[in-house]
Amino acid sequence: MTASEMTSPLLAVVVTVLNEGENILPVCKEIHTALEALPPTEVIFVDDGSTDDTLQKLQEARSTILPELRILVHPSCLGKSTALRTAIRAARAPWIATMDGDGQDDPTFIQTMLKTALAHDEDPVSPLVVGIRRKRQDRLSRRLATRFANGLRQRLLKDDCPDTGGPLKLFRRELFLSLPQFEGLHRFIPALMKSYGAPLICIETQHRPRLHGYSKYTNLHRALVGVRDMLGVLWLQNRTRRPPPLTER
Repeated sequence: MTASEMTSPLLAVVVTVLNEGENILPVCKEIHTALEALPPTEVIFVDDGSTDDTLQKLQEARSTILPELRILVHPSCLGKSTALRTAIRAARAPWIATMDGDGQDDPTFIQTMLKTALAHDEDPVSPLVVGIRRKRQDRLSRRLATRFANGLRQRLLKDDCPDTGGPLKLFRRELFLSLPQFEGLHRFIPALMKSYGAPLICIETQHRPRLHGYSKYTNLHRALVGVRDMLGVLWLQNRTRRPPPLTER
């Protein structure tokens, strides 16, 4: 890859992490392998106020695995949605692919997601491509809670997405930055982008057990915060007015 290609990447792979020190190197190795099948791509990690050795491992990954890795750091934990926005605002690429840094996502699926998106890029609004996790490798309680939340969300928000919590997503940078910002936004990207006219394309992806560590969210926390946020997103949907294509006269 030439220097000129890296100054204008087509895609940015964005990963937000909090206390994922044990997972950084294996995840970066997988991303490095996935990059071989992708067009010019930048990789951006946001360390959202980690208190372990996440930052040191990211610096090690840049020295040994991903020399072009961009590392952004929040001095304290601001939340996943804010970390996503930090990375996406800093990205140079027009297309964004998001994934988690715990090893549960397989970055090789990003190639298929990007090809699918580019095939529809001439549509009036570029699509949102979401990786749907089949055969979830989580505890039974987490799977049941997710199933209930997905069902309730689809009935209220009608986002047509069976798994909005799947971290693997691909979309246009400017579309994400046009969305209203709030913590929890990442769980409602399909509903909000649908309000802005983006068609949804779902692709089945592989879900794997977490490499190390544990989830930062409990089922109760997800439920309490999720219901409140869902009502807020429902209000946003009802108040969003998308103008038709304009003709200058």
